[in-house]
Amino acid sequence: MEERVHKIISNSGYCSRRHAEELIKKGRVFVNGNKIKIGDKADPEKDIIEVNGERIQKINRIYIMLNKPKNYEVSMAPNTKSVLSLIPIKERIFPVGRLDKNTTGLLLLTNDGDFANKIMHPRYKKEKTYFVKLDKRIAREDIEKIEKGIKLKDGWIKGKIKMFQKDQLEITVQEGKKHIIKRLFFKLGYYVKELSRVRIGPLKMNVKIGKWRYLTKKEVEELMK
Repeated sequence: MEERVHKIISNSGYCSRRHAEELIKKGRVFVNGNKIKIGDKADPEKDIIEVNGERIQKINRIYIMLNKPKNYEVSMAPNTKSVLSLIPIKERIFPVGRLDKNTTGLLLLTNDGDFANKIMHPRYKKEKTYFVKLDKRIAREDIEKIEKGIKLKDGWIKGKIKMFQKDQLEITVQEGKKHIIKRLFFKLGYYVKELSRVRIGPLKMNVKIGKWRYLTKKEVEELMK
């Protein structure tokens, strides 16, 4: 059965869909020896699909939870201190979304492009919860502003707040834009001293910093809903 080639590449675990599209645009993807373009389809059961000269193969699906430490890049680029170095397995995997270098917490990694898309794409509205430590006590009026919605340069963001101490809280959002939590609080006059993601959808972080584990079948099914 034919599918779009960028989806086949992503489902093989080679890279994310977005990266696969970039590779196609750069002319690095061939089907049966012919260079393809965005939107072209192929049959993974019959056609020979090559990326950068490497043939795409079907693989077993892998789903991993990592408690990301500080000073690691969420990147597949060579010569970087990547989170991938913390997971010494032979299979190729890629991060689902991003966390800043100095942000810690729950990061998912997989070789399943459909799974990654389900977590990242805005239309699925997966909630993400972060622990935040600010440089000062947050005002009640600012909590109310966040819960009603704050306008940033790339759109509105609204969050649900749970307070712990005067300068420590949890915020739950659906948006996944770059630096979204830090930009939200900066807009209100706060500096984020510590930031850690503690939940994605129904999945809560439950491994120690720098450690990882495979997700259970049930956890994967719940995240895919």
